[in-house]
Amino acid sequence: MGTNHEKYAKDAKIAVLCGGLSSEKEVSMRSGNNVLKALKRLGYVNAELVVTGKDIAEKLSHGKYDVIYNALHGKYGEDGCVQGILEILGIPYTGSGVMASSICMNKEYTKRVLSTNKDIPLIKSVFVKKGENVKEACKDLRYPIITKPVCEGSSFGMTKVNTPDELESAYNEALKYNDDVLIEEFIDGFFITVGVLEKDGKAFATEILEIRPKNEWYDYEAKYTKGMSDFIVPSTSLNEEKTKQIKEIAVKAHECAGCRGVSRIDFMVKDNEPYFLEINTSPGMTDTSDLPAQAAVMGMDYDNLVLTILNSAGINK
Repeated sequence: MGTNHEKYAKDAKIAVLCGGLSSEKEVSMRSGNNVLKALKRLGYVNAELVVTGKDIAEKLSHGKYDVIYNALHGKYGEDGCVQGILEILGIPYTGSGVMASSICMNKEYTKRVLSTNKDIPLIKSVFVKKGENVKEACKDLRYPIITKPVCEGSSFGMTKVNTPDELESAYNEALKYNDDVLIEEFIDGFFITVGVLEKDGKAFATEILEIRPKNEWYDYEAKYTKGMSDFIVPSTSLNEEKTKQIKEIAVKAHECAGCRGVSRIDFMVKDNEPYFLEINTSPGMTDTSDLPAQAAVMGMDYDNLVLTILNSAGINK
């Protein structure tokens, strides 16, 4: 795809936010360190790592940063919280704004927003709040099903449930992370993911990455342990017409949810039909992450991917 123009001067003071307070802190640290190395290679001499905690507002207000590269994952980092601080401080930042970040962090509300677009295929599911009768709520779902904390990433708290007898313990596992649980019918197909980037304000899809985990499904171990999943990019299981359709759906989901700059849209595919899973507004940038692999196949190396995301930084006007 060639090299990108540079929106920010080489001496711009850039903070790469990472760490944070969520269960994804370790993954965020890996993402942040990789991004910082890329910025340094690109010549941004004043780029620095900012490991965030409860003192994040103080660090940012005293840092006099020109732009923020947000490499935070999970709660407080990609759910609108840090975005709100950055809006108040008036510092441009990468990724989605407050509203889209908040919506997309909640799998249930993401589905509710996307249900307004008939072109986005959704999986049958129920939303169960803490204290509700989970077996009664799931009575119309077809097993196996997947229980998911409604606001968690990296597959934390997720369980595949094969029979109603297994439901209660799986539900309780999800409740360790959130008081609300999304329960979906299990799509016995294969997992694909599509990155969405923006250039000059126009969204475009990356190549489709197909993932074949060595585990039963794409859990934390399969995501972050080298050799535990086979990455096929571009996907070899989809014909040209279906590939085009899925890319179009990914861009529609990105835009329908109000995302900005970068996102990653996950799907399951069964009988050649895609089913939307979720939107990640702060995709991983680790050595094993999906988005860098997708960009590489398009001729966009890691450094240019970082530059593309950096160029999309802004504040809500």
